[in-house]
Amino acid sequence: MTKIKFGTDGWRAIIAKDFTVENVVRVAEATAQWLLKNYKTPTVVIGHDCRFGGELFAESVAKVMAIKNIKTYLAKGFVSTPMISLGTVNKKANVGIIITASHNPPSYNGYKLKGSYGGPLLPEMVEEIENLIQDKSIINTEKYLLKDFVGKKIIEYVDLETMYCQHVEKNFDLNAIRKSGLKLGYDAMYGAGQNVIKRLLPETTMLHCNYNPSFAGQAPEPIHKNLQEFSNLIKKEKIDCGLATDGDADRIGLYDSEGIFVDSHHIILLLINYLIQQKKMNGKVVVAFSVTPKVKKMCEHFKLDYQVTKIGFKYICDIMVKEDVLLGGEESGGIAIKGHIPERDGIWIGLTIWEYMAKSGETLKQLIEEVYKIVGAFSFERSDLHLSEDVKNKIIKNCNSGKYKTFGKYNIERLEDIDGWKYFFNDSEWLMIRASGTEPVLRTYAESSSTKNAFEILKEAENTLLHS
Repeated sequence: MTKIKFGTDGWRAIIAKDFTVENVVRVAEATAQWLLKNYKTPTVVIGHDCRFGGELFAESVAKVMAIKNIKTYLAKGFVSTPMISLGTVNKKANVGIIITASHNPPSYNGYKLKGSYGGPLLPEMVEEIENLIQDKSIINTEKYLLKDFVGKKIIEYVDLETMYCQHVEKNFDLNAIRKSGLKLGYDAMYGAGQNVIKRLLPETTMLHCNYNPSFAGQAPEPIHKNLQEFSNLIKKEKIDCGLATDGDADRIGLYDSEGIFVDSHHIILLLINYLIQQKKMNGKVVVAFSVTPKVKKMCEHFKLDYQVTKIGFKYICDIMVKEDVLLGGEESGGIAIKGHIPERDGIWIGLTIWEYMAKSGETLKQLIEEVYKIVGAFSFERSDLHLSEDVKNKIIKNCNSGKYKTFGKYNIERLEDIDGWKYFFNDSEWLMIRASGTEPVLRTYAESSSTKNAFEILKEAENTLLHS
């Protein structure tokens, strides 16, 4: 049997190769064993997103829990990861489980674990579950009928989508958005967020808001190269702001009225400005290592505590659970804010931006200009270098030994290495290099005063890395 390892955010594998019912049952058995070891009468919330086989895998997990006499709340229909996290809190469950591979290509599925507080289960707990996974599953779930457990009330169906929509209604001034005259667009990327905007803001122009487990053959990751159709639609339909979410709707992609992609760094700065200035909120700001240092400048301006973590939302969540955190965010589109759950939520963040626009009467571009008055204008770009493991490892070795002193014409002034290597050339320009833990990819990130300059840094970096 294959060894099952949890990565940065759950276990992911290719459907029918390693992601099989038998292997999912092995993980579910370990989860059940861990629950029974740590809680007297444990309860669990289970759901799946829009991926192929989601219902079968989620029901197999539910059967394992029911056989072990663990009270199970099973989501009806597909749900987003934030819906599972919110459901875990509202149902006072010990663990939430969602069958999802998030933004991975359509051939993948996965298994994510959530804590009772409504965010990623803490790494040490995930490790404990991982260590309990047996080489072979003990339970044959096919011998049991789901309806028998439903009849005994050990499995109970829950409508997590309605629960989520009611939570949104309570926390947002949706009428301000509805009456603002803003023309809004939403691209669900065929993901699990597709029904929420239809329910809450039906006037929104929708794209890819239908069920398609193959995601039309594309990875449902809300980055510009995957959202060209949406960008063009925004320009054509004269949409004021476009929101996109990934496969399980926990990551955000955002567009202004010109169909220009607004990255997470800008979104984080916009949110801090809105939450502090307009909503009079407060708290610490926690960001992953790949996020722009402009956030530090913003925090200094508003006298907010600021902390940088390693990459992986679980590290941010850990701090959000223990401290008073206003915002936690990553470069990859995963952002959480106070007043919700310690969980990334693309729809929640998108609605916050739309509320900001509606209440201020300003365009996204104007709101970004306000941010620039505080931190200065900047542009951020990323390039993923697909390399052989040998070349990737050689570059990592060079970074570790401090071999690089310059990248083309860019001289390194200082280095930070919390998680990867961040080379600063001056106060406003930097390059970051980080190896992917899951694929033969080296990620390079750059920030400068303009897009042209940021791309130039990436080009110089690529030349240096590949020819050194």
